[in-house]
Amino acid sequence: MAEGTDDRALPVTEELARARTALDAGDLTHAAGHLAGALARAPTMPEVHETLARLATASGSGGLDLFPLQHHTFVGAVVARAHLLAAAGRPAEGLDLLVAASAHAPGTNWAGVPWVTSPDLAERIGPDQAARVLMQVCAAAPDPVPPADRAALAPYLTLAHNAVTVHPEHALLLGTASALARRVGEVPLAVRWATRGVRAAPSKMGEVWLGYALRSAGRTREGLAALRRAVDHDPDDLAVYADIAGTLADHGRLEEALGWIEQALVRNPSFDCAVHTAHRLRFQRDGEVRHLVALADFIRDNPDDSHEHADLAECCRGRPWLGQLTPPPTADPALAPPSANSGIASPPTDPSTTSPSTDSGVASRPTDRALVSPPTDPALVSPPTDPAIVSPPAESDVASPSNGSVARPESSPAGGADPVRSAARRVPSPPSAEAARRLRELAHPAWPHPPAAYDTAVALATLDLTDLLGLLAHPPETPQTALGRVLSGQDPALWVRCVRVWTCLGLLHHRTDEPWASSTRRRVLVELAQAAEVTEAALFALVTAAWVDPAVRPDVARVVAERLTAVAEAAQAGRVSMAVSLAHLALATPDLDPDSLALARTLARVPARPGRGVLRALLRRLLRPFRPRLPGPPPP
Repeated sequence: MAEGTDDRALPVTEELARARTALDAGDLTHAAGHLAGALARAPTMPEVHETLARLATASGSGGLDLFPLQHHTFVGAVVARAHLLAAAGRPAEGLDLLVAASAHAPGTNWAGVPWVTSPDLAERIGPDQAARVLMQVCAAAPDPVPPADRAALAPYLTLAHNAVTVHPEHALLLGTASALARRVGEVPLAVRWATRGVRAAPSKMGEVWLGYALRSAGRTREGLAALRRAVDHDPDDLAVYADIAGTLADHGRLEEALGWIEQALVRNPSFDCAVHTAHRLRFQRDGEVRHLVALADFIRDNPDDSHEHADLAECCRGRPWLGQLTPPPTADPALAPPSANSGIASPPTDPSTTSPSTDSGVASRPTDRALVSPPTDPALVSPPTDPAIVSPPAESDVASPSNGSVARPESSPAGGADPVRSAARRVPSPPSAEAARRLRELAHPAWPHPPAAYDTAVALATLDLTDLLGLLAHPPETPQTALGRVLSGQDPALWVRCVRVWTCLGLLHHRTDEPWASSTRRRVLVELAQAAEVTEAALFALVTAAWVDPAVRPDVARVVAERLTAVAEAAQAGRVSMAVSLAHLALATPDLDPDSLALARTLARVPARPGRGVLRALLRRLLRPFRPRLPGPPPP
């Protein structure tokens, strides 16, 4: 279904005037087009419906041929056809189209017209058809419906009232009416209707609808009893096991909840609802990230779930690096927004802060201060120990003036240099305007979970390496959005960290055809992980790579473990300001060895740095709770 609106959209009064002019001239096709536009903007306006009735009369065929359904049909045309079907004595087909429009634009009152809310409609379509329509509405609506969108569903609730009045003992109708009432906040009504439905004809779905209504009413014990009766009706419906387990866990009965979900997994180890719930509950029990990684693997390997699940996002929400940035370290100069005239920093000369060899450390080369400032933390600038990383850069690693790509000669110059390995070390140029625009559109301090962050960063996939490194060295200004205004006013440094994190995630999409072990993306990220300002961003990108690709997990776990060990040693001397952040990164790393996990847990117990409360306050203002849609009849 197409939106059909753009900058040229006319006001409803103008659309209506043009429709009438075309109708008077006998140009029914143009009249239909303008009426569809008017309906899209004012679906309940009486004058629009009066003109639609005139058009139907003038066409001689009820006007249906003027609003055909095609592969992509403008929503206004769909609604116009729905009203004409009802006028032609086919209200059930018209309701189907109105429900489709409601699913397309939930906040618009498509059904708020007299023929939908008339008591006669319930008698004309019958209880089975009414129940089917209510099922479709529930399947298209979030659970619960946001308060702002509930008025748009009020006509369907009126239809439910009318149908229940005419058919007071129809169990399926009562159950679906209860499901709709519960979604729109009419919980006592939902309990009454579901209770009547179970009394009229006990069934599995009736007990499920009753259990959900009772649970929403705060009557958890009775709700669980109803759900257990649903299992008695159908022991093979494992979705009900997952519902029971989730309810028990929400009320602190975690072991009992795990018992229910284990029963479900014994019956079907690959049933999606049970698998999602099991991993979520296991993570709640011990906090080990391996459960979430296993869930991410299951999601990747089983893309055709029965419906959308939010368990992984729920577990990651608000957790450092799993769902958001950590709070900024205390007084870390690396987090200060780069000065507009900072320019290129001179190579550090203090032997206490410089790697002994000019060929072994990132910080020993002239760099842009915004990317790598003079180091003060030896643990974050010491040369890496991997011989595959420490080769000095070649002079031939220069961006091509035509396309910005990195030259890659077939053989390395004398001394074993690899031209790609200096990509993270050379002085970056400012990014292109297009690169800055893309970065502004996606950078955010929070994400649903690491695989989702990886998927979002694909928007940077076509940027060349010059642009990506340029974004690190020259972070774009904060966007003129709600996020940008909040960050500019309260925590400008957080925006710089967002830029670095999302740019490094973009690096994961650079030359993905290259094998990981020898790839440009790995080498650049591992090298960036040695620079204090971008250590956490580069490591998070590596950790994210491990989440989405099991084959790279041993390599990433080793890199993270090495950095964690260096940080821990420096932390003992009080030289590391981001130890807590890197510890949380380690805790989010798949397949990290037990000793490193224990070390990370120790570091993560360091008292929270000032700023944690600020970050949480910002995220509360910027994020809305994730409300999944659960399509597919029959909805509970």
